[in-house]
Amino acid sequence: MIETTQSTNYFFPVEASIPPGAVSLEAILCTEELRRRAWRPPDHEKENRALVALARALVESPFNILQTLAEIILDVTQCDSSGLSLLTKDDGGKRFYWPAIAGEWKRHIGRGTPRDFGPCGDVLDQNRTLLFRHFERRYPYFIPITPAAEECLLVPFYIGGKAVGTIWAITHGDRRKFDSEDERIMNTLGQFASVAYQTVESIEDLKLQIAAREQAETALRALASGLEAKIRHLVNANIIGIFIWSFDGRIIDANDAFLRIVGYGRDDLVSGRLLWKELTPAEWRNADEQRVRELETTGTAQPYEKEYFHKNGDRVPVLVGGATFEKKSDEGVAFVLDLTDRKRAEAAIRESERRYSEVQNELAHANRVATMGQLSASIAHEVIQPIAATVNYAQVALRFLNAQPPNLEEARQALGATVKQGNRATDVLERIRALIKKAPPRKDTLEINGAILEVIALTRGEISKNRVSVQTQLAEGLPLIQGDRVQLQQVILNLIINAVEAMSAVSEGARELLISTGKDASGGVLVAVRDSGPGLNPESVARLFDAFYTTKPGGMGMGLSICRSIVEAHGGRIWASVTAAPGTVLQCILPVG
Repeated sequence: MIETTQSTNYFFPVEASIPPGAVSLEAILCTEELRRRAWRPPDHEKENRALVALARALVESPFNILQTLAEIILDVTQCDSSGLSLLTKDDGGKRFYWPAIAGEWKRHIGRGTPRDFGPCGDVLDQNRTLLFRHFERRYPYFIPITPAAEECLLVPFYIGGKAVGTIWAITHGDRRKFDSEDERIMNTLGQFASVAYQTVESIEDLKLQIAAREQAETALRALASGLEAKIRHLVNANIIGIFIWSFDGRIIDANDAFLRIVGYGRDDLVSGRLLWKELTPAEWRNADEQRVRELETTGTAQPYEKEYFHKNGDRVPVLVGGATFEKKSDEGVAFVLDLTDRKRAEAAIRESERRYSEVQNELAHANRVATMGQLSASIAHEVIQPIAATVNYAQVALRFLNAQPPNLEEARQALGATVKQGNRATDVLERIRALIKKAPPRKDTLEINGAILEVIALTRGEISKNRVSVQTQLAEGLPLIQGDRVQLQQVILNLIINAVEAMSAVSEGARELLISTGKDASGGVLVAVRDSGPGLNPESVARLFDAFYTTKPGGMGMGLSICRSIVEAHGGRIWASVTAAPGTVLQCILPVG
């Protein structure tokens, strides 16, 4: 766009452009008079000189092409003032600015100031050449600021086939009058100036585009340079291993961090002896081939774990990711992270967990043995009772056999009772043996109600000795649990023994123990042991399952801590709560298998 010099001057509002009582347009227009005036032969020589002057201005000073046009019109028409008026682009009204003025009016009216300009608006409204005589009669606001105009010839100025302004010439006296030859020359010069004006604008637009592109390219080069510097800094920092590879297996370049990972020197790299395919053990070749297909398809390979051969023959665990270069799709970059320390730490953690598990199992076994020792008197009673019954039934059977004649039917019934009591003793011993036996944890499918009943049977003597009444509310149709039967029975055993010991301190009132099972809202199996003992204070509830915390004189505080470890190892949870009535309830949730 051609720049214009802005200057402050008068501004005439639209409503003042045609004051009341002004002469109508039809009364003062004299366009047809151009045709009636004496014919003047075309002066092609003058016209050519004017066109040459415009062409020279286009070459030497393209930004002044419109001012040159105004000055040439002033010369060829022998008028007193000339210029160019263009529509402003800020609104759709008839507002104009004057990028070029020559002659008398140049001293009176500033260039570039937008204003409501009546004659130019009339020309564009009718889209034809107009000849005014004393146009100030129609637009009297020009009288105070400009010399009086005898005649004013206005020719539409087109850009791209659209009228966007006017070329005008003014005479201030009657020394000469405009004719059709003046109109023709002004039209011709206007057409040439229009093309020149568009050419200048196109050149300016092109320059702006070129400048913008150069600026973008400069910024891109700067960005690329900065990015390259950052990448080079990353490579040289040797934080992780980086190497440039090709699909044929070659390692083209690598940083020191990668060379340290595989134990090779830069001489090995320069000699071409380093091949990433040969560095890879055979069992990782399939994984490498899969990542190569990813690189060929998408240009990137997601990080994956593998191993490289060290120069000394050892294997190095690594994490590798890569990407191809844009311009050279057969080459790319790989990032390598040494996982040796992490793998060593993981192995140490696994060993620590194994040892911890062994210690936990040892503690659990010790706790079971101690509990069985505590119940030894009651257990002995449970074993002696069926043994004594077995002896009695055997003696009865002998008497029936020694009778004359032998009573075989009575002997058979006595021997059957003998077998039954023997099996009863065997069952008790098997339960004791299972709880005392030291064996690694097993994951079996078990029915929780049956496991609970076995523990109740084992503790029946201790319960009776302490005058405790046991009730059970075991829900039917419970899902099976996946876990170690012995360890889960140990949890139930500890909960029952703790409840019995708590109630043994109660001198008044009933000693009642309620063992219940049911389905939990989360889908697991809920086991609850409720006693009528003295209860717990809030501090004890919060710390009840902590190791070495106990509320019993002489207690070690390991039983309930081991119970929590067992339950959590099975994916469940255990907790205690105080009831409204005297007593405590201990509950645990076990996930189903």
